[in-house]
Amino acid sequence: MALKRTTTVKKTQRNRTYFFSDVHLGLGNEEEDRQKETRLIRFLDYIERDAEQIFILGDLFDYWFEYRTVVQKGYYRLFAKFAELQEAGIRLFFIAGNHDYWMRDYFQKEFGMEVFFTPQEKEIQGKRFYLHHGDGLLKDDRGYRILKKILRSRFSIFLFSIIHPDVAGKIANWSSKTSREYTSSRAYEENGMLDFAVGKIKEGFQYVIMGHNHNPVFFKDGKGFYVNLGDWIFKNTYAVFDGKKLLLKEWKR
Repeated sequence: MALKRTTTVKKTQRNRTYFFSDVHLGLGNEEEDRQKETRLIRFLDYIERDAEQIFILGDLFDYWFEYRTVVQKGYYRLFAKFAELQEAGIRLFFIAGNHDYWMRDYFQKEFGMEVFFTPQEKEIQGKRFYLHHGDGLLKDDRGYRILKKILRSRFSIFLFSIIHPDVAGKIANWSSKTSREYTSSRAYEENGMLDFAVGKIKEGFQYVIMGHNHNPVFFKDGKGFYVNLGDWIFKNTYAVFDGKKLLLKEWKR
């Protein structure tokens, strides 16, 4: 009697944590935006094989305002991918940035995504991580910090919510452009972000990860590391942690 030959397929272990930020969907013309969304989905398709969890560190959108019963037009394919990742058992986290802070519960309810509006301290495979979008850290940026409190107040959000979405979108796009032009002219690493990260490393964090300034940085200080995730407008950079080391990489596919 012939023995039946059996084969086993070895499954890739999900043990990696991925980080990315500053995609700014909605920036540029329709074709550029579609290409960017497609590029991001290809990246998510690729990391689905071994990702345990994924952190988005803000500014996924160039503008996002979540009404109680209205969802912004577009990005159906990306949202479907988020749902697929969640169904595969991959944990999703979103730390809101300065361009997409006005969120409600849509991402939690639809994609099981955990959304945070403040920096987060996380322990990942025995290592301490400090995760921050990166805005508001300039030493001489008191004006922005005051404006940030005003814009994120419940009263401001209520006032904006009563504006028709089409009009609100035009106002928000103008504001986003102004904010981006202001941000691009500042030397963030020399004026606040790096000093802040080094301070957190001295507190005992092994990894401090931020975005916001669109400039990828990998900096070692003693036993700790500061990583800036760059952006997905030009650089397509991300970080991955496998439990032993953190790498900053560029997506080229």
